[in-house]
Amino acid sequence: MGDLINLQKAGYSLVLGGARSGKSTYAESVIENVGGGFYIATSEALDEEMAARIAVHRERRGDDWQTLEEPVLLQHALLSIKGRGKPALVDCLTLWLSNLMELEKNIEAEIDGLCVLAEELDYPVVFVSNEVGQGIVPDNALARRFADCAGLMNQKIAAAANTVVLVTAGIPQKLKIGSK
Repeated sequence: MGDLINLQKAGYSLVLGGARSGKSTYAESVIENVGGGFYIATSEALDEEMAARIAVHRERRGDDWQTLEEPVLLQHALLSIKGRGKPALVDCLTLWLSNLMELEKNIEAEIDGLCVLAEELDYPVVFVSNEVGQGIVPDNALARRFADCAGLMNQKIAAAANTVVLVTAGIPQKLKIGSK
């Protein structure tokens, strides 16, 4: 299932999909195919529903994973595992983005910094993000700003990624393989 992404070299990949599309399961399978790695979780259990979602993700992962929970300082988390020789999965960029927006961070600077850092890492990274551009235009300014920022983030990450995969209904589809 994870054969669209090659983790044999450093560099990063992007896995996109809608809510409940199977993108996280697919991205996890990519890392599991090479014996596991680091799982960098950007979500926080701020309510019961999110706590239940996090529990499902934890149950799905086996002992091959080392989990780091970092909702905001994603670059720091990625740097902390440099030199360990294992791949990392970041799930997910859109939750990271909403955390940054809530803290009124400079979104474009954070995204640009992440892209620069990802190019310099000595291990492969698989980023997971929600594809937000296929729905209706949101009816409020905050939701429209989020969609705009997520679209910009996904475009920047995809432009520099080695591989981009879109997951729809649990089926991974290659959008970009092996070249920038």
